[in-house]
Amino acid sequence: MNTTDNSPMEDNSPADLVSVTELQRQLHDLLQQLSPERLRVLADFAAYLANAESEAATQELLAIPGLLERVKQNQATPKTDYTNWRTLRSDV
Repeated sequence: MNTTDNSPMEDNSPADLVSVTELQRQLHDLLQQLSPERLRVLADFAAYLANAESEAATQELLAIPGLLERVKQNQATPKTDYTNWRTLRSDV
């Protein structure tokens, strides 16, 4: 796994999930040893990392040609133009 970029995590293999579980356990153990001041610093850093990951995901979506325009167009569709899916599909 590349830990130097801001890209969101890809689907993980079972071996990666074991590693993630182990990392979470290690972090939990280490959290118990930190002072309130250090916990505050760590929380700020975790928020920064989460924001960076979210921003990378947003940029990935914005890179899809025409996606933003399609979303805006769909939001502008009046609800009266919608059709109840139950009238279209009786098999579900």
